[in-house]
Amino acid sequence: MTLVGQNKAGAVSTAAGVPLHRQLFLVLHDEIDRGAIAPGEALPTEQTLCDQFGVSRITVRRALADLAEQGYIERRHGVGSFVRRHGPADVSGYLGSGSSYMQGLRQTQFETEVEVIELGVRRPPRLVADALETSDELLQVLRVRRQRRTGEPLIVSDAWLPARLAPALTETTLLRAPLYQLLSEAGVAVDRVRHEITAEIAGPRNARLLDTAIGAALLRVNRLSFVAGAPHHYLSALLSPGRSRVLFNQTADELETADGLIIAHDVDRRPG
Repeated sequence: MTLVGQNKAGAVSTAAGVPLHRQLFLVLHDEIDRGAIAPGEALPTEQTLCDQFGVSRITVRRALADLAEQGYIERRHGVGSFVRRHGPADVSGYLGSGSSYMQGLRQTQFETEVEVIELGVRRPPRLVADALETSDELLQVLRVRRQRRTGEPLIVSDAWLPARLAPALTETTLLRAPLYQLLSEAGVAVDRVRHEITAEIAGPRNARLLDTAIGAALLRVNRLSFVAGAPHHYLSALLSPGRSRVLFNQTADELETADGLIIAHDVDRRPG
């Protein structure tokens, strides 16, 4: 089997600014997703991949380990690596009947552990201040969520909240329970949440926190929460698309009636 990726100039190259094992992971991931390697079919041998892509066996093994970790392939000792017959991830737990956004948060809490990076009262950036319609200093909570078993960073979350919540949101409590639970315990009742999904490239700090390359593509999910009809707190979550996805679930009726999903285009609307 010959894969598409190795015939493209620079498809796997140190000049790309992305680790070689991650580039190989993405090539194999794309081949599996588009069906070039069918479910149940064996991947090329490690040596074949080394020869095709001009990389070391260690690089190949790291890429295959990542594919296995995310459920794309099954590695059989002494036999080889095979594409799994079901989807890359079992999303039924997230998108099944009766599931909810809060259930997704609880699932994330169960599967990850949190590290508090920054915690303190300070002046927010203009974008956050405008969203919360305030000029006051706010409590900032910057955290990294890691996969509990492997320690791999999955989410960098940056929350901005009213400073009066500082006694309830300490490093000790933030390590004990998720933010939504601590807010509920503090008497904060959220009545509406607005989500926004954007894309950006990783700067030095976020690249370090997410263990990815500077300039790598990232997803940002901004969440503005309202209490009693007014903006209350702002949380921004940064994700690596190589490890995480954002999933939506709507019934046929909701597609016609719900107003929860809008695609906005930031284009120049002035007449030409």
